[in-house]
Amino acid sequence: QVQLVESGGGLVQAGASLRLSCAASGRTFGDFILGWFRQAPGKERKFVAAIRWRGGYTYYADSVKGRFTISKDNAKTTVYLQMTVLKPEDTAVYYCAATWNSPLTQDYDYWGQGTQVTVSS
Repeated sequence: QVQLVESGGGLVQAGASLRLSCAASGRTFGDFILGWFRQAPGKERKFVAAIRWRGGYTYYADSVKGRFTISKDNAKTTVYLQMTVLKPEDTAVYYCAATWNSPLTQDYDYWGQGTQVTVSS
C-alpha cells in the first residue's frame, strides 16, 4: 500500500504562483513514479506532470510545459508541483498518484484525496 497526502491548494489570482506538495509513505520503493493529475468541474481527469523516482526523469502535459515544474525530495519522499503564471483554466482538483507503470497513462495504482486549486481572473 502507498499513502499519498496532498497539500498546498488554494485560491489565487491569475498570474500568481502556487506550490502543491504530495507526501508519499508505505511501499515507496523501486522505480516508482509520482504524478499529478487534475480534474476540472464537468471534465475528465487529465495528466499534468510526473517524475520517476530513480533518475528524476520528468514528464509534462503540453498545457503546462514552461509554467509548471515537478520536483522531488528524496529524504521526505515528497513530490512538489510548482505552478507559475496560473490561468483560470488551471482551476481544478489536483490529485497526486503513484504507479510502477507508464507515467503518461491514467493507469496509476494509488491516488491521493485531491486538493482544490482555484484561479480567479
